Amino acid sequence: MPGTEKRVLAVANLREFFRDSVHGALEKQHVGLGEQAEQYVVNLLTLFARSEALYEQTPEGTRLKPLALMLCEALEAPSAPLRNRALQRLGDVSLFVAGFFAHGFAAKLIDIDYHIAMGGRAYGTLAHATAHGSSRVLAGVFAELAAKFQPLVDALNEVSEGAYSHSDKDVLRLYELWLKTGSGRCYALLKRLGLDPTRQGTSAFAH
Repeated sequence: MPGTEKRVLAVANLREFFRDSVHGALEKQHVGLGEQAEQYVVNLLTLFARSEALYEQTPEGTRLKPLALMLCEALEAPSAPLRNRALQRLGDVSLFVAGFFAHGFAAKLIDIDYHIAMGGRAYGTLAHATAHGSSRVLAGVFAELAAKFQPLVDALNEVSEGAYSHSDKDVLRLYELWLKTGSGRCYALLKRLGLDPTRQGTSAFAH
């Protein structure tokens, strides 16, 4: 059917866009990522580009489930497969949100470092849980995602922001993100804007 063909083509183009964007961002951020892990991230972005895959229906409406609730569901899962699925969802959502909505954390109590910590631990736990059996191929992918979670967030920030122009408020936010996460990308952006961030001294910026 013509309509079906059009929808399939759109999805294929979106995946291709994310593949090229992610690969370019990883190179720019000097993040070495295995082919399978990189493909996992591309598939993740393609999936969550559909809002119904990212958000969940609740009695309060369509919303993102809190990470703490996702963790509780994983810990209370009645079987190992359900636990692993919940941990994977936790890692996936944490990576996507931290990578694509970093600037939205400015007015929130729960910050980007919380998502980085939760997502990294979820992938790390999942790597150990899938180290044996039929899922052991994915164990290496999850281990790599856990070990490189912060650099991956930097790379996804690069994909999401593109040619974004930073205001004075954004510059302060970049500095705050650098302090919280040690993000190499935030540091490089601050240097590019003519600022030299430092953790020591009485001044936040040295010109």
